[in-house]
Parts: sequence; C-alpha cells; structure tokens
Amino acid sequence: MEMTMRWYGKEHDTVTLEQIRQTGYVKGIISTLYNKLPGEVWELDEILALKKEVEDAGLHLAGIESVNVSDAIKTAGPDRDKDIAAYIKTLENLGKADIHLVCYNFMPVFDWTRTELDRKREDGSTVMAYNQDVIDRMDPKKMFDTIKDDMNGTVMPGWEPERMAKVQELFEMYKDIDEDKLFDNLKYFLEAIMPVCDQYNINMAIHPDDPAWSVFGLPRIISSQAKLKRMMDMVPNPHNGVTFCMGSYGTNLNNDLIATVRMLKGRIHFAHIRNLRFNDGMRDFEESAHLSEDGTFDMHGVMKALYETGFDGPIRPDHGRMIWGEKAMPGYGLYDRALGAAYLCGLWESIRKDARKL
Repeated sequence: MEMTMRWYGKEHDTVTLEQIRQTGYVKGIISTLYNKLPGEVWELDEILALKKEVEDAGLHLAGIESVNVSDAIKTAGPDRDKDIAAYIKTLENLGKADIHLVCYNFMPVFDWTRTELDRKREDGSTVMAYNQDVIDRMDPKKMFDTIKDDMNGTVMPGWEPERMAKVQELFEMYKDIDEDKLFDNLKYFLEAIMPVCDQYNINMAIHPDDPAWSVFGLPRIISSQAKLKRMMDMVPNPHNGVTFCMGSYGTNLNNDLIATVRMLKGRIHFAHIRNLRFNDGMRDFEESAHLSEDGTFDMHGVMKALYETGFDGPIRPDHGRMIWGEKAMPGYGLYDRALGAAYLCGLWESIRKDARKL
C-alpha cells in the first residue's frame, strides 16, 4: 500500500508539496494536468515536467486523477473515435513516463453532486453535504450557482466554470442516453484502450458515481456490486479495474462495502478512503472525520478487507473536514487529510502486524 494525497498543482492548490511531504505518512502524489481539456493529447514533455516537479519535492507521482473522458466518448458522438485516439496517445505517453495508474469516471454532466460545501458541524468544522430535498427542488441548470461562492476561490474538478456554462447543452447531449447505452459506450471505449494499457501496464481505475443513484434523471452505471460486475465481465482484462471510493459507493447504504472489496479482488487499482455520517437515511448525509465512530463505516473492516485481498496500490484519504481555521478547496485542505492519512496508516500497520502473527 502506498499512502498518497491528491494535489491540484501550484496554480490551483493551497497545499504545497513540501507540506504534504512533512506529514511523514504520505509518500505519493495523485495529480493531473489541469490545463488539459477532454479530447486533448497530453504531450510527453508535459507529463515529465509534472513528474519532475513531484520528485524534486521528495515524493512519488503514484498516478493520475484524472485523464478526463470526453462527452463525445460517453455519448457516442461524432468525435468519439478522434477523442479515443487522443486518449490512447495520452496513455502511451504516460506509459513512456513510467506512470501506470489512471483514475477516470464515466458520469454524465456532473462528476459528483453535493448541495453544500461548508455545512457547519457541532464542533465548528465544516464539511461537504448532500440533501435530497434540495436536489428535488433544484433546477439542475442552476446547480453551479448554488455552490460556486463556497469554493474558497478555488476551481473544483468536475465543476469548472467553462463546463458549467454549457450545462443546458450537456443535458441535451445526454437526453437519449440510458444506462444500457452508457454501458455500451463504456465498453467501446475500454476495448479500444486495452491494447495500449496492456503494452504499458496501465491500470484504468474507474471512479464510482457520487452519489450512487440517478440525479436529475441522468443515468448512473458505476454504483453497485451488480453494475461493477457487469463492467468487469464485459471487458475482462485485469487492467480494466476500479477506484474503490468508499464515500461514493457508501452513499447508498444498500452497498456492502466490505463485500464489495472482496468481490473486486485483483481489480481494485486505487482506493479513496473516507467516512460519511447519515442524518435522514440516504436523503441527507455529510462528510465526517475518517475515524469510524465519527461516521457510519467500519474503517478498520474495509482496510482489513483490502489487506486480505492483496491490495498493494495507492490509497488516499478522501474529502477531509475544514478544521483549525484553514481556508482551502472544500474537502482538500491539508490538516484533516493529514489526520486521515495518519489514522489509515495506523490501521494498516496494526492489520499487517496482526496478520503476521497468524
């Protein structure tokens, strides 16, 4: 297991590589090229420059999150094959740079959905939260307007202003796309890129839908054990794998997280570990501290299942609370993610040592 943090680059992140290294727990960085639009080729020199920046700070570039998939690929639009060719070239360049993990998603329109970015908890910390009643009353075309002022001056992935300006156009693109069509388009994409993934040993790790159900009538296909199995079975290449994001799968309380880890043995290439607190069933939930007792999930049980199924890839503490007066991208401050990294490393060490006693 390699403990990592997501880093948004010196142009966008309030957290520095130096600070991340000083946590003592984090050895790897998950990042991306933030100036690249879906459908554009990532040039080798750009990738190598990012890698050098991370390595010069004494850290390891453990993977990319994300090489975004264009809407033309997701909808089988006219530019699909052109964009897939660009994606293949990008993967080839990543392989040449000795980078072997790509996290991506296949969600329509919105990468993830929250109704609040700074809900205040009883201890004074603030967290991201979701309320279904708010979603049910909301015009999706105005979704960005409801949260943009709470981003603390940052640009959040999946919510770039340029993309959100085209929300009405995006909804039109997906109006005839149901779950089966989205699965078909995912299959077409994966089959096209598997040869280059095989050549360069690149693990594709699809991120689950967040939340794990349809929002605004849009299809969601990476949200349950059955759908994950369908995705793996339709392209049974081991490089076709998943990002186990427990805070995304876990939004649906019907998803057994530990059973899902065991079902996905050998196909989890990346893990996002975080906790949620539910206030009104699944209609209202909020991010919590990583500690099991602060939320709903058995963090020890999930980490133990990852260990016992042989997981040895990157893990990152996911959405942290905003604590101690920090002002940063919601979910991605330094302090609570550092606490999360320490907690997860402690769990992993104890699980590993207990296993060696058997």
